[in-house]
Amino acid sequence: MAQPISENPRIGMTTTEAPFIEEARERGELYIDQPYELYSEANHDAWRKLYARMTGRWEQYANDKFMEGIASLCLSPDQVPKLEDVNQFLCPLTGFRAKAVSGYVPAFLFFDCLRQREFPTTITIRRGDKLDYLPEPDIFHDIAGHVPMHTDMAFADTLVRFGDAAHLAADIAQSIPDHEERVRRVTSIVRAMARFFWFTIEFGLMRSQKSAGLKAYGSGLLSSYGELAYSIDAPEVQRFPIQLEWVINQGFEIDHYQPLLFIVDSFDHLFAEVDRLIQWMGEGKLNNVAPGEPDVNEDDIRSFLNASVG
Repeated sequence: MAQPISENPRIGMTTTEAPFIEEARERGELYIDQPYELYSEANHDAWRKLYARMTGRWEQYANDKFMEGIASLCLSPDQVPKLEDVNQFLCPLTGFRAKAVSGYVPAFLFFDCLRQREFPTTITIRRGDKLDYLPEPDIFHDIAGHVPMHTDMAFADTLVRFGDAAHLAADIAQSIPDHEERVRRVTSIVRAMARFFWFTIEFGLMRSQKSAGLKAYGSGLLSSYGELAYSIDAPEVQRFPIQLEWVINQGFEIDHYQPLLFIVDSFDHLFAEVDRLIQWMGEGKLNNVAPGEPDVNEDDIRSFLNASVG
């Protein structure tokens, strides 16, 4: 029996164990370069295992645009991708590019990156003995889960509209003179945006264009071996046509398979729903959404209050 490839905590780009990332954070560097030479053989082995077991699941459950995107990006099944190689294939298609980050990106900065057709990308990868679940994003989730969708122009334009929504939210925040009311309203708006993003970009389902069934387009599903099949096949999952008023008031938890998912008809439909989200924001309909998950942290709030918009 082949022996597992061991991890050395002093080297490599393993999630929560990468000295390069910790040093970048200590220096306050959010946007970084990808130090490709630091990936260990254990890191590449984790990518190989993740990619190999997802291939059949993608063919069965992923939407057609995702499959076209996987082919367009020419991702290697054998090693962690170089972002510069990914971008060489991605940029000519939609203008998007993967942008390496050292960790969590505050909400306004994240959405503003999307508006500029840049996708903040985690460059560490989960341990080989923890392939099934990771609370933090990693490069497999971001590159193999998210980025193939960025090769489709309709989907890419939808992400840009999310960035427009963030700019409107920042404009609204900065127009409110009372500090407490400004914070309260921003918290509600950001919670609504986070819920919408979660139930669409991360865990969205779409009606198949070729059959009567459903396909996944959300990256949280497309990067999860277990949940991708569960989302389509499990009888206990509640699946409903997307309803904006429901989505923005629906809390979610990240540490288990999702019991409730929403369905769009197409990416044009999704874009129209983001447009409605923006319209509702301008009309004040996001100012008092239901409390609950997700928590909106101080960094997210501060990112909107201190945003440079225009």
